[in-house]
Amino acid sequence: MRYAGDVTPALDGPDAHPVLSRQKATSSWRPYDPATVRAQQDTLIDLLRSRGTAVTLLDAAPECPVQHYPRDIAFVIDHVLVMARLNSSHRLPEADTLAPLLTDAPHVAHLDEGTIEGGDVILHTGTVLVGLGEETSPTGVRALQRALTHHGVAREVRPIHFAVDGIVHLDDHFTVVAPGIALIHRSVFPPAELRWFEQHFDLIDVTDHEARAVQANVLAIAPGTVIVAAGSDRIAAQLAARGLEVLTVDYSEVTRIPGSLRCTTLPLTRA
Repeated sequence: MRYAGDVTPALDGPDAHPVLSRQKATSSWRPYDPATVRAQQDTLIDLLRSRGTAVTLLDAAPECPVQHYPRDIAFVIDHVLVMARLNSSHRLPEADTLAPLLTDAPHVAHLDEGTIEGGDVILHTGTVLVGLGEETSPTGVRALQRALTHHGVAREVRPIHFAVDGIVHLDDHFTVVAPGIALIHRSVFPPAELRWFEQHFDLIDVTDHEARAVQANVLAIAPGTVIVAAGSDRIAAQLAARGLEVLTVDYSEVTRIPGSLRCTTLPLTRA
């Protein structure tokens, strides 16, 4: 994890990122207080540690407004740590701070083309699902497949298409919460993708309002345990009805821009 910095993203005007106008169609972007975000991150860190998770804090990446979302900068698939190819050049210093953690990693993959970010990458049995939103490209998906094959990972990389523009990342609209169970915001996916999801998962629907509040971006910390943001009462009830243990954390300040529990964590090893 990494604490939020004091620099916040420009939400309008000439300094705003060009894709932001499209992303505002599917996500809420509101000013936030970095100190409050850090306090809410501390609550999550305490909860994770109380459940036996070792939490490492990355060094700050000065002048990077969304550095508290390290999920995007890398991701682990089986025995391989894959360095993302970030779509926004101003985020590149975020990835540089991972260098001290890579010295002991036996398999690190650097992709050779395209863009791909960790928020678009979700694992399901022998498949790697990759969302093709604003930050990840088809060439990046192909580069990931080549890299995994090179490192001996026998998984199919399956691109996930969206029915609308302006999607920040897949994990704001679809998240696997336990083996065979997933949250889904149906209205952003085309019929072919919905059919595939229905064939592979017990789906819990997420409403437009819940998706805009980033409530689909939950964090599974064990096969039967999920952390959700406080206020996600309907989703929490649906998860509990399926026998999952549901823990809550107040992330109301973190979610003022489109990222939540999954975005603020970067799992490197799993028990």
